[in-house]
Amino acid sequence: MAEEISPETALSEFAGQLFFRLWRASHTRIAGALESLDLTPALFGLLNLLGSAEGANQQELGRAMGVDPSTMVSLIDELEARGLAKRQPHPKDRRARAVVLTAKGRRLRERGRRMASQVEDEVLGGLSDADRQELLRLLRLAHGLAPPQPPWRAEEDD
Repeated sequence: MAEEISPETALSEFAGQLFFRLWRASHTRIAGALESLDLTPALFGLLNLLGSAEGANQQELGRAMGVDPSTMVSLIDELEARGLAKRQPHPKDRRARAVVLTAKGRRLRERGRRMASQVEDEVLGGLSDADRQELLRLLRLAHGLAPPQPPWRAEEDD
């Protein structure tokens, strides 16, 4: 008779399976919270990035987020249509357009960041602050060393 494997052991044997389960726990909660702000995780991700990379052009934003150019244009169009961001002439490259947050966009970004922090506290609440910082450090390291992947497209859903 074969030795019985616990489902927890089998499901935690590979990092990818754990990443997926943790992603689902986080993603479904953050998507639900952001829905109350009429934001998707992708739109929030762009709002959040613009808060620290304000004035970047579309190509720079797309590379930073791992999003393909046509999807990035759609995301920026959506933020612009809602008065959350605007395109303006790039100060150093007259062929490019810089993307900046509006005051409304900055306020919504802060609300979204508070929600994202609450969700992260809920999902990772069992970890100490030091463990959470170590988890982030290791995830950043692994992400930086991972093989390249094609940019995300809106058709993939988020």
